[in-house]
Order: sequence, then C-alpha cells, then structure tokens
Amino acid sequence: MEKKIKYIIASLFCVMLFAACDDFLDTDNLTMKDTSNFPVNETDAFQMVNGIYSVMNRNLADPEEDPFFIFDIASDDRLGGGSQSNIGAQGVDRLMNAYVDWMKPLWQQRYAGINRANNALETIDNVTSWSSEKSKNQLLCEIYFLRAWYYFNLAQVFNGVPLVLSTDPQNLPKATPDEVYAQIASDLKNAIEIGPSTKYPEFGDGRVSKWTAEGMMARVWLFYTGFYNKSELPLAEGGSISKSQVATWLEDCIQNSGYGLVSDQRNLWPYTNPYTGKDYIYDIENGLNWETDENKENMFAVKMSNKPGWSADDQLRHNRIVEFYGLRKTTADAFPFSVQGYSNGPVCEKLWTDWAADPDYVGDYRRVGSICDRAVEIPNYKGDPAKEVENTNLLAKKYIGCEAIDPETGQRMLSYGYFYGSENNRQTGLTQSLVWLRFADVLLMHSELTDGKTIYNGKSGMNAVRERAKLPDLPYSLANLKKERRYELCFEALRWNDLRRWGDVSEKVKNQVGNKITNQGIPGEYAFTNDFIQRYNETGGGFFKIPEDQVTLSEGVLEQNPGWGDGTNWAKGDLPYKFK
Repeated sequence: MEKKIKYIIASLFCVMLFAACDDFLDTDNLTMKDTSNFPVNETDAFQMVNGIYSVMNRNLADPEEDPFFIFDIASDDRLGGGSQSNIGAQGVDRLMNAYVDWMKPLWQQRYAGINRANNALETIDNVTSWSSEKSKNQLLCEIYFLRAWYYFNLAQVFNGVPLVLSTDPQNLPKATPDEVYAQIASDLKNAIEIGPSTKYPEFGDGRVSKWTAEGMMARVWLFYTGFYNKSELPLAEGGSISKSQVATWLEDCIQNSGYGLVSDQRNLWPYTNPYTGKDYIYDIENGLNWETDENKENMFAVKMSNKPGWSADDQLRHNRIVEFYGLRKTTADAFPFSVQGYSNGPVCEKLWTDWAADPDYVGDYRRVGSICDRAVEIPNYKGDPAKEVENTNLLAKKYIGCEAIDPETGQRMLSYGYFYGSENNRQTGLTQSLVWLRFADVLLMHSELTDGKTIYNGKSGMNAVRERAKLPDLPYSLANLKKERRYELCFEALRWNDLRRWGDVSEKVKNQVGNKITNQGIPGEYAFTNDFIQRYNETGGGFFKIPEDQVTLSEGVLEQNPGWGDGTNWAKGDLPYKFK
C-alpha cells in the first residue's frame, strides 16, 4: 500500500513546513514544526495559510505547465511560438504531447496546495486564542477559496480528478466532473458565507476575500453549466446553485466590495510605469500612469517578491511567464520591451485585424494598448530569425518585461522592477503580478448572467467596461458580450475556456489558420498539421494528459484521460520545422 499513495502526495509531505510526522523517539519535537505544535497561535495560522498561497508560485518555475500559460496559449489569441525547442507551448496550442510526464509539475503542485489547505482545515482549531472571530473567519475564507481554486485549475486542465479532502494517505480514482465541481462550489460557498464583509483594501493586498469568492463562483458556474450543458451547479452536501443566486452574489461584490474599474485600462500594465513611461512615446502621448499591481481592479493575483535570486526557491519569486513571452536576443533594441526571453505566444494576426475592422470598436484604445505591432513600435528590433518559429510580428503588451531609464544616471536598466526593490536583471527582475481575476471580468460575467442588467454607475457591466474604453453603449446580446470579453480580456488566460463553454472552439481554428508567420526566417502561413477539432474531440473537449508516472504509481487505480494513451500524439513529430 505504500507505493499506491505516492501519485498524489508522497513527494509533497517532505516539503511542507507543517506536515505531520512521528519522531522515532517518543519525545517532544523541539526543533521542527508539525501538527503537534503548529499552529498554536494566530501568527502560526497566518503562516500556515501563506504556505497555501505559495504553491501558486511554484508552477511558475515551469511556465509551460502553469494553468495561466496553458489557457492563454491554447486560445486563439496566441500561437505557441518560441524556438524549435519550445515544444511545451507548441504542444499546448495543438493539444499534442510535449514531454515524458508532461504536466507533472502542475499536478503535483496543485495537489500540494490542496493538501496544505486540508491540513489547515484539520488544524486551525488548535489555535484557541484569536484577536477576533473576524480574523479567524478571514483565514477560513482564504483556505476554502484556495482549495476550490486549485481543484478548479485541475478540473479545467484534466476533467475528473481524484478528490482528496483530508491529509490521510489515499490512492483514489478519478472523481466524476460533477463530484469535483460540487466540491468546488461548496468550498466557494463556504468562503462566501464565512468571509467578513471587509471592503478592499482593508483585508490586505494579495489576499483573497469573500468578494473574490463571489467573483470566482460566477466563473465556475458559467464554465460548468456551459461546458457540461447543465442548468445549475451542484453542491457536495446536496442541492445546487442557480443562475439567480450567482447573479445576486456578483451584485453584492460589485456594490459592496470596494473594488472598481481604474480610469484607463492601460494603466493596469507595467509598460505604463513611470520609470519606463517617461521615455516610451506611446505612454507620453496618452498620458498613461501605472496603477501598480496593487489596485482596486485586481481582485486575485499570484504575487511576486521584489527580492529574487537564483536559488531554487528564489526562482519562484519572479514571473517566468513574462520571461517566456519576452523577446529573444540580448543585443537588440526593443525599448521599452526587454529581451532575453523565449518569444512564446506571438499574437494571432486575426485578433489584430478583426479588432480594427469591427464597427463597434472604432477608436478602441485597448487594441494598441494590448498589442504591439513590432514593425511600427520597435522597428529596430529584428528578432532572432535563426530560431524564432510562428512569429507574427505582433506582441502582447500585458505580460512582457519592460526596461526603464534611471532618471539619475541615464543608465538603461534591464527591468523596471529595479526601481521597486528588485534586481537589474531581465529575468529575476520580472516581478509583475499574474492576475487571475479583475473587476472588469466580474462586470462582464454579471451582464452575461443577467442579459445586461444595469449594475454599475447606471450602466450594465458590459457597457461600463465599454465606457471606460471611450466606446458608446451597445444593446446586450450574447454576440456583443462575446466580442467584449475577447477584446477587454485578451491575453489574460480566459479566452480558451470561454470558447470551450460556449461551444465555439471551431473559432480557434478559423482565427489561427492562415496567420502570416515566419519559421526560422522563412515566410509562410500557420496551419495545423493535425486535425485540431478531431484532437479536441479525442481528448474529451480539450483536456490534457495526466502525468504518466502518476498513472503508473497508482497501480491501475488512476486511469489516463482519453486521447493520450497510444504514444503517437507527440508534438515534436508533428511540427512543420526542424529540430536541432
């Protein structure tokens, strides 16, 4: 039985500060923290919950296996790109296998987070003295939310997964999607009901709240009911959550949370920071000024440290997704965008041209605010044609490293993060938060759930977002809502799952095939070398491969997902360019 439990938790307990262990001598443990002596006070409890958060950063050490990167690349907003060797991104784009035990870090780290949340729920009552009941309830809200969040990541990537709800060693088969989503819904409901109604920012930057849970409940409800063709979201304890209940929670969030829209969407992205912006003509001409990562619109994000380095743990403190999206070559002039990246995720030309041609989006500043036309904005940058593949000459601005000029010395610094306490390094200086939920998304989800009900500053959520972009109101329709989500939320890891829940995955093929690209300097057009819709159907609707070693270690208890078992679905053998 020892071997059977490994696939979920064996490698995880050893790294947990607060994991249970028995000393071979029957004595008190005076040097290590375990469940016999931790947590004992409120400070311990906060430390314990911080450990649950920290798991989010660990996947960033392997960005090709981080859910944000996967969902972003899988959409029709981007191609895989990179070089001949970046088959992780290219595999995601095509639903093709990339590596032996592909997705293993994602699986292990999400279950590590779940295990830490389970441990917290099992031990939090060891703390007998709290500064207030509100403080305890805030932490419980965070614990329930984070467990739900980790399961939601797993469910969207893998579909049914083992449902582990205690720290007891277990070898479990996959639960059904209904069972997994019922647990997610129950955890989010607990977070909503127990979380204090403290307005932003009083509960602290970087921490989730009942408002975050209300917003995330809407995302879960929309995906589950849309993708699985259901009318309600089940609860683990029985019963279900209706559309009207979700809308009510969103209205509570919109009206009472303290969150809101910043005045200009472009000010959410670091290229508008003052150290970069004072020398970036686009910022100067538009009067842009960064709101920083801590602002009233960002409701849930993976936070980075401003004190990174190169140890294994230190590398978890910088945003390697930004590194992977960065431009290649260290000697090229691409100011304000930093180079020494992997050139993953070139923007699909169809997004750029559709946006420009749409009569409902004439003058939308978000188009150039979100996408850089390399030939226009950085004409001196020639890229790395010997290595770059699937290059469209279009670059997403939301998650990309930015350089800055030192105002005192005039020296060109490799990252704006230097001025916020980080290192002058194109990699370790990348400290931009990875935002998973922002208020604009909450407004758009409310419109989708209520057919455009008035909710914010006398407008529907959809038209409030459009007003911020200086666009006129539109009547509500699902078609108009889909367009607004496509443009407002591009490159924010939402488009792929939107297409899946709407039944619009064929749009991915339509919008990607025919894009003008260069592969290693040779002009051409993007085409799938596999039948993507066939692959989508073979994989049960775009679900990825469960790491093979986890299947093996379960000794037959854990079954591989459909479409991944025959060993023929390797991206490396299905790409139109040579490997070195």
